[in-house]
Amino acid sequence: MAVQEARHTGGSGAGARETAHAGGCTCGDCPHGAREGHRRAVAAFLSRRDAFAAGEGLPAAVAHSASASRQWVSEELAQSARAVAERGRAEGEAWPAGLGRRTAVAVWAAVVLLLLAQALTAVGGGWTAARTAGLAAALVVAGALTAASWFHRARGGALAPVIGEDNRLSTSRAVAAAWVLFVAYAVLVLAGQLALASGPDRRDDLVSGLGLARGAGAVTVLAVVCGIAVLVRRVVGLRVLGQRLQKVRADRPRAGDLLTDDAGRGTFADIQYVVISAVALVFAAVRLARRPDQLPDLPWGLAVVVLVSAATYVAGKYAEGGRPVILSVVRAREAGDLDAPIRTGDDIEIRGAGFVPPGAQRADRLSRMVVRIGAVNVHVPLVPVTGGFSNPTDDVLTVPVPADVEPGRVDVQVVTSAGVETNRYAIDVTD
Repeated sequence: MAVQEARHTGGSGAGARETAHAGGCTCGDCPHGAREGHRRAVAAFLSRRDAFAAGEGLPAAVAHSASASRQWVSEELAQSARAVAERGRAEGEAWPAGLGRRTAVAVWAAVVLLLLAQALTAVGGGWTAARTAGLAAALVVAGALTAASWFHRARGGALAPVIGEDNRLSTSRAVAAAWVLFVAYAVLVLAGQLALASGPDRRDDLVSGLGLARGAGAVTVLAVVCGIAVLVRRVVGLRVLGQRLQKVRADRPRAGDLLTDDAGRGTFADIQYVVISAVALVFAAVRLARRPDQLPDLPWGLAVVVLVSAATYVAGKYAEGGRPVILSVVRAREAGDLDAPIRTGDDIEIRGAGFVPPGAQRADRLSRMVVRIGAVNVHVPLVPVTGGFSNPTDDVLTVPVPADVEPGRVDVQVVTSAGVETNRYAIDVTD
């Protein structure tokens, strides 16, 4: 009752004004644009969280009770976090349209750079049919990417095929797409030279340049990286459905997704796969520039290095993640409390691992965590501290045992924000 009264009295101030302006109205107090709106919402939430962490802003109706004040603060922060999440989703929906335009600009800028490079290198040796074919192939690839950007302008433009189901850039798809574009460009260069060739001997040489003996290394790498892109998607999907991997959706893709995990931490498997693939692509591009009349003859030594890197990446995908687990449940005890069994109204401390999935450290995701005690679902309260939250954490949760829990032996189970359930842990609740 105290919490409800405090919510009614406190909602007429700043919280009410925030609610009034959360729907995208056009008055002067509202942010202009999705990005600015999200930035302001995040700043307001952080300020409010730190104020609650310092003990400021508590209504008098709940200040006398530690449990009531904790519940009130948790619900206020959860509502504010949902407003921030809505702003973030609005920014994420507006972002792909601009990305498609930026992608098209970057593609045509690369074509201009290629033209300048060809013009500078042609000063001494003159303009050749290979240069014309290379420029024509670049125009064809750029036109195809521009058309893809327009057709998929609401999904990220030309980057739409490399964006995963979790709205992050996929490392395996990005590497495979880079190799596909490069091999397609190399074949178009050969096709352009074949169209410009004047004699039958020259045409025969160009056709023989497509022979498997010369491009076996590049073709092998292309086949492997494309197969890995399909395999990784299947592996991740099956592990998510089997509750062996926790996935939460991102607001929008970021370039850092290629080198990091869902939590934004750099991962060795992803970094080495991107770096080695990029080095091999640079080598193959140089070989194509030096010998434009055949597929790049990627040496088998370098091809094997790429294959080892790809195998390491796949092994990393199999090894990451895991199902959350409860290791123990104890009665939470503050300084000065007497030792006692667990009773209704007491706080219990759930110890384990994997309670907070990667990428779910935001308050709106933390507020979705639930602890099932018997037949009662208890939402995990948010306990703010300066710079973050002390509850919940990845290895410890603290929740109260509600009065609706019947005394006796009951099971405790955690449901994470990704929807994954932990094992059941039995505890005894006394009168």
